[in-house]
Amino acid sequence: LQELQSSGRGRFLLEHTAPFSAFLTDSYGRQHNYLRISLTEKCNLRCQYCMPEEGVQLTPKSELLTAQEIITLARLFVKEGVEKIRLTGGEPLIRPDVVDIVGQLYKLEGLKTIAVTTNGINLARLLPRLKEAGLNAINISLDTLVPAKFEFIVRRKGFHKVMEGIHKATELGYRPVKVNCVVMRGFNEDELLSFVDFTKDLPLDVRFIEYMPFDGNKWNFKKMVSYKEMLDTIKQRWPELEKLPCEPSSTAKSYKVPHFQGQISFITSMSEHFCGSCNRLRITADGNLKVCLFGNSEVSLRDHLRSGASEEELVQVIGAAVSRKKKQHAGMFNISQMKNRPMILI
Repeated sequence: LQELQSSGRGRFLLEHTAPFSAFLTDSYGRQHNYLRISLTEKCNLRCQYCMPEEGVQLTPKSELLTAQEIITLARLFVKEGVEKIRLTGGEPLIRPDVVDIVGQLYKLEGLKTIAVTTNGINLARLLPRLKEAGLNAINISLDTLVPAKFEFIVRRKGFHKVMEGIHKATELGYRPVKVNCVVMRGFNEDELLSFVDFTKDLPLDVRFIEYMPFDGNKWNFKKMVSYKEMLDTIKQRWPELEKLPCEPSSTAKSYKVPHFQGQISFITSMSEHFCGSCNRLRITADGNLKVCLFGNSEVSLRDHLRSGASEEELVQVIGAAVSRKKKQHAGMFNISQMKNRPMILI
């Protein structure tokens, strides 16, 4: 043991066989075992709460992470204790090498879950291949069950394709298929009950997400429908709604109407933050590490990778960023005043 401690490499190994990586543990003891990687900034939809109306300035392709760089970073994080990786975007399924990336991730020893968050447009077409490559979990964004309103919110056509993707996912055995619904006053809060009904005969987890402020999405307090208000509305129709137990690091509060196949959840990022149990880190498509979705501090892992940093140096850079993570985000009024990337670029 002493011999090991005296050599640099040995010290590195000893520190890394700790119960959980010191590098991925912040100063509040939060262990980050969940990594979200954005594969692209592009999207085939233009959702109002995500993409500013005028669009966004896309990063030149040469500055985005290559598939190889994504796998290199993923391998490093998994070695440090990350057990779940979620691929996001933009829209991850428009990246031509997405199936290959999932297949490469599947080979990483220690990685338990590979998930994707998609708008569902390309899902039905790609899902059989993604499943074969090793994809275990799916979140599909859908903010309305009314086709005409869908076009208004996302500024594009494609409602039937998303529905086809949801049904394909249940057919292929994904349980539950998570459906993410951002609730906005004046847009879709009148559809809460229809969404709950949607879980009657399908193994879905419909997750109602409080509307969050991001650059260019014209967030204002009046548009936000709080979890408490949503719950009240639903309980008036289904007073027998029951609360389900949840994992400590879960961002969702889950409920179920007895005898329904699926369930519903609420993601209360605005009214009741869950920073205390946060276990997630994010890598943007251009290779920046964000330790908090609502924080605007970022560190470029891409630049370190491309300047030939060793694995040890990369781990140090990651560890330093994680240790600077704040106790909690700034709260909804301050967040709405803060400069951050638009959601599409996170």
